[in-house]
Amino acid sequence: MARWLAETGVGERRFVVASPNVWKHHGETVAAGLPGVEHLLVPDGERAKNHQTLGRIYDWLIESGADRSSTVIAVGGGVIGDTVGFAAASYLRGVDLVQVPTTLLAQVDSSVGGKVGVNHARGKNLIGAFHPPVAVIADPRLLDTLPRRELRAGLYEVVKYGVIASRPLFERIVTDLPRIFAREPEIMTAIVADSCRIKAEVVAADEREGDRRRVLNYGHTAGHALEAVTRYRRLRHGEAVAYGMLVAANLGVERGLIDKSDHAALVELIGRMGPLPQVTDLPAAEVLDAMRRDKKVVAGRLHMVLPRGLGDTVIVDDVTEKEARRALKSIGVR
Repeated sequence: MARWLAETGVGERRFVVASPNVWKHHGETVAAGLPGVEHLLVPDGERAKNHQTLGRIYDWLIESGADRSSTVIAVGGGVIGDTVGFAAASYLRGVDLVQVPTTLLAQVDSSVGGKVGVNHARGKNLIGAFHPPVAVIADPRLLDTLPRRELRAGLYEVVKYGVIASRPLFERIVTDLPRIFAREPEIMTAIVADSCRIKAEVVAADEREGDRRRVLNYGHTAGHALEAVTRYRRLRHGEAVAYGMLVAANLGVERGLIDKSDHAALVELIGRMGPLPQVTDLPAAEVLDAMRRDKKVVAGRLHMVLPRGLGDTVIVDDVTEKEARRALKSIGVR
């Protein structure tokens, strides 16, 4: 790790932030790769992605004498990466950030693209910034310690990339799902690389989500709302995105945008991947209200990404409340 960081030209003073669980599994490896590095352990999980955790990181950096030549290194999943990333973006108006993602979700999505931030009680990722990392060190071998549910949560994001940009990637997941769950290095490296390539191409064309980058939000409009309504306790982010993809796909079918066979393939794949937490107790009115507060609302109009097939999407801003309510009910929301 030290060699890779040296190649980026980042400063010699480095500060690692991780969660206790990640440090238990990977702390020895990080310490061996960065002898004498200072580290802080903070809570993980969406409920800890808040200003309290952010304050702990600020306090530690200040007390440790971190300056503008320092580098902050986030070691962990998406929550750690987003929270630590926002700390790096805002501390002293911005210091260098390195992401070392340890979950599939983080390796294929949250660590790539430069979006960092924390949650607010009224919605997910409402406070944040664009702060691209100087480096992302993604090692698929780190995924060996992931619980199966966490692996699935990340895999839903890989499915997203297939739907928005690559039918071949989608079909690879369908064909190689048993190998993915077995965490075979060759297939894991391939799907991580493909996902990162797709996201990098989109971000390079639209760094600050002005237009094209919005396709990356496929499944996230309803997904973020489901997370907020359940107070980030019930659903992993990827699980919420899975539901969100189904909501958007059902809207696509209703509007005649997506072929029913492609829709069926998506539904079948998500079903094969494993059970999703139930959402049948959630009132549609609450989910709709959370969707209206989403950061993808522009000038009062909610922008949603709908599939036109496997590998193609369209962004719309005219989804009616009746349409949204029907789509939510199709996944069990009451």
